[in-house]
Amino acid sequence: MVEQFHDHKDEMMISVEEARTRILGHFDILDPEFKPILDAQGQVLAQDVVGPFDLPPLDNSAMDGYAIVSGDVAEASPYNPVTLRVVGFLAAGQVPTKNVVPGTAIRIMTGAPIPDGADAVVPFENTDEMDRKSSGRELSEIDVRIEVPVSANIRSAGDDVKKDDRVIPKGNTLGAAEIGVLASLGYEHVNVFRRPIVAIIATGNELLGIGGEPEVGKIYDSNSYSLAASVRNAGGVPRLVGIALDDVDDLSNKLEAGLSSDILLTSAGVSKGDYDIVKDVIADRGQIDLWSVRMRPAKPLAFGMLDLNKNNPVPHLGLPGNPVSALVGFEQFGRPAIRKMMGHKKLDRPTIWATLEEPIYNYDNRKVFARVVVKKRKGRYFVNLTGNQNSNILTSMTRANGLAICPEDLPVKEPGQLVEVQMLDWPEEVF
Repeated sequence: MVEQFHDHKDEMMISVEEARTRILGHFDILDPEFKPILDAQGQVLAQDVVGPFDLPPLDNSAMDGYAIVSGDVAEASPYNPVTLRVVGFLAAGQVPTKNVVPGTAIRIMTGAPIPDGADAVVPFENTDEMDRKSSGRELSEIDVRIEVPVSANIRSAGDDVKKDDRVIPKGNTLGAAEIGVLASLGYEHVNVFRRPIVAIIATGNELLGIGGEPEVGKIYDSNSYSLAASVRNAGGVPRLVGIALDDVDDLSNKLEAGLSSDILLTSAGVSKGDYDIVKDVIADRGQIDLWSVRMRPAKPLAFGMLDLNKNNPVPHLGLPGNPVSALVGFEQFGRPAIRKMMGHKKLDRPTIWATLEEPIYNYDNRKVFARVVVKKRKGRYFVNLTGNQNSNILTSMTRANGLAICPEDLPVKEPGQLVEVQMLDWPEEVF
């Protein structure tokens, strides 16, 4: 445990920054796992990747052409071609069996090893090969029509990777290029920090599972699915536990089912209502902090350690029930926790500064995360609200590619002012 938890009845109003610091203080990087390189995409290296050999392993041709002695063509030009005798052919993957000596050339393909004696490659287009082919003449000789310097069009051994060099440092994230490098070095598996398992529980008697028949007074559970998608986007592995009723026994059973995870997310039940029992159940079965965070949306927040078995406490993040509040709360606290467990160096979304085209009002001294659309015009970013900013309007998130931030001590951000925006996405229309 990093800190002592407070009595859950002692509700506090704290800043977004303080809540984030306190929550992230309870998370460490998870254990590494050894897995196939393609399955490890998006994960963070738990080891340095070291070159087992030089890459390329041999000097090789960067062009289709002729391996030659550069001194032979020192004065070659289209008006003064130099004729060389062609003594062989080399394709990629073949091993040279003949040497190049002055006055000779070997026809060579891109990637083929440079034969002994050659110190340059002249491209096909700088010879008379096409003329000879079109007239039916054999390629026993070739006219070179250009001067080429030593090492022209030759890729040296070890240009990309040298044996025993650290090629990709521990802590780097595996993207397409990194996976390609691993494959080029013969790595089939790699050690990466594992993805966290995230259990997700929605709470409330009013919730229906998707696929069921509509009922009067009921709504379909959207939070489980939007949070699961957010977890996956952050790099975690979501596990839907189900819907917990506003009942101590049912909620306890669902919490028990989520204990095999690395973090447990719940939505709803952390406010002050009569049926908001999540905070009470977890307080009885673990340790919990219940906060009011100076932010809008997502003011009510709970965090604690759930320890039903008394030997393996699991972090619990209790998010609000309104769907936008749940998503915004996850973005600020759940997403960075997942990325920290995965070993990422950057925990936050990228941010930009953009010009507001309509006001953002802050009427209660809370940090506002407004749903906005960012567009780029004439090299500058501009933002507009996505419409109704109530925390139950989930469709407003579908129109947003960012969250514009109005600081808690500022009553309004006016049109024309610059505003910081957390980018949720980088769609094509932004560029």
